[in-house]
Amino acid sequence: MNSLKDIYLDQLMDLYSANKQAKEATRQLADAASNDALRDALKAGVDGIEDGNKHLEKMITGHGGNPNDEHCKGMEGLVREARAHAVKEDFTDGALRDAVIVTQYQRMAHYAIAGYGCVAAFAKQLGLEDEAKTLKDMLEAAYSGDHTMTDLAENQINKAAA
Repeated sequence: MNSLKDIYLDQLMDLYSANKQAKEATRQLADAASNDALRDALKAGVDGIEDGNKHLEKMITGHGGNPNDEHCKGMEGLVREARAHAVKEDFTDGALRDAVIVTQYQRMAHYAIAGYGCVAAFAKQLGLEDEAKTLKDMLEAAYSGDHTMTDLAENQINKAAA
């Protein structure tokens, strides 16, 4: 790493890897969900992750990088936890599983929020205004998904689980 641009490209690739892993886990969480609104929100999350990775791939290749040159170990751990606690775990009630699904999804979403915030700031500092705007939009989409999950948890899922 010799420059902020090197760090920026490395972080874009890390985020791309994190998203690939989170997309598959989110699909599995959607399949395990019993609440229809939760399932729909998770499916929308999968679509959002796919859209984000299309933008990331374009940015990475535009800077001469290979999107698949990085493997995000941080997201690997979050995905492993999501599968263990929300997909493979036995629950006596679907609402209980749904509460854990929200928890695990939000942990992955918060990781993405941190990643998008950092790369957006790097892009802005590097004068990559178009990329900074796209990344800021992706950050806002991640925040929106997180807020949707909070709303579902507070107004439906946690009440059903209680």
